[in-house]
Amino acid sequence: MIIRAAEYDDLSSIHGLVRELAIYEKEEAAFTATLEDYQNDWEKGIFDAIVAEDKGRVIGMALYYLTYSTWKGRMLYLEDFVVLERYRQRGIGQRLFDAFIEKAHALECRMVKWQVLDWNEPALKFYRKNGAIIEKGWWNGKMFLR
Repeated sequence: MIIRAAEYDDLSSIHGLVRELAIYEKEEAAFTATLEDYQNDWEKGIFDAIVAEDKGRVIGMALYYLTYSTWKGRMLYLEDFVVLERYRQRGIGQRLFDAFIEKAHALECRMVKWQVLDWNEPALKFYRKNGAIIEKGWWNGKMFLR
């Protein structure tokens, strides 16, 4: 099993992993981004990813993008982070997360940030084990534009 930078040819697998995550989060109907969207946005440099690969098959990924905190400076945002269910509890998620943190250091980020659902106890436990601060005072805002 190797951890490596994602490539264009991994996008189909990454898209499939995000669909699995949406199903796990009971929000599959909300997952409307197409593989073509991923491909177009990849080519524009909108996001990047790190993948875990086992015997030529992508089994996990961390998808992220550079953003900015007006209070802290450069920040890397972890949009999605998932390992196929049958590969969990083997340290793969930790290796992906560590690679994400290394990438943030390499980009001279001052902070990394992500969202986690309040009911996702395995994820909350994982992040806390890694020293994360789980904020409860900020509410998310969003607007759909199409």
